[in-house]
Amino acid sequence: MTRTDLPEGPLDERNVLTTLLDYTRATVRAKCEGVSEEHARSIQLPGSPLMTLSGLVNHVRWVEYHWIEVILLGGSDAAPWTDEDPDREFRIAVDFPIGQLLDEYDEQSRRYNELFAGMDLETESKGTIRSGRRINLRWILFHLVEEIARHNGHLDIIREIADGTVGD
Repeated sequence: MTRTDLPEGPLDERNVLTTLLDYTRATVRAKCEGVSEEHARSIQLPGSPLMTLSGLVNHVRWVEYHWIEVILLGGSDAAPWTDEDPDREFRIAVDFPIGQLLDEYDEQSRRYNELFAGMDLETESKGTIRSGRRINLRWILFHLVEEIARHNGHLDIIREIADGTVGD
């Protein structure tokens, strides 16, 4: 996945949205590039023990899954969280190599890009959000850019604390 926020071709809404989504996804990988397994799994913020690099990667992957598979497509939720453990995706992430988590996220992103290519931005979700409202693909893409970008900030801070690595 190329890491650029400037679309090739026209600056139409779809091209800008999908390029920015890919950019934020690629930034997740960039923030974790070369990190040791120890640092990927280590707790850097004592007040936030679930905020590990691995946990954040797993979280963005499963959040994106939820918005696409459950909300947009109306499928059942196979994500790891439960009512009893709503943050389970953070907790279990430390059981997997960071490279595996990143590769699974990249593969999921590729599949979703193929799905989006065949959909109109006005495509209404089959599932609903908490309020009971249906949303469209446009809103979901905007939300995913916002959600992943916010967590990229967390990844940036945690990585710098973990091993001193900084980047753009």
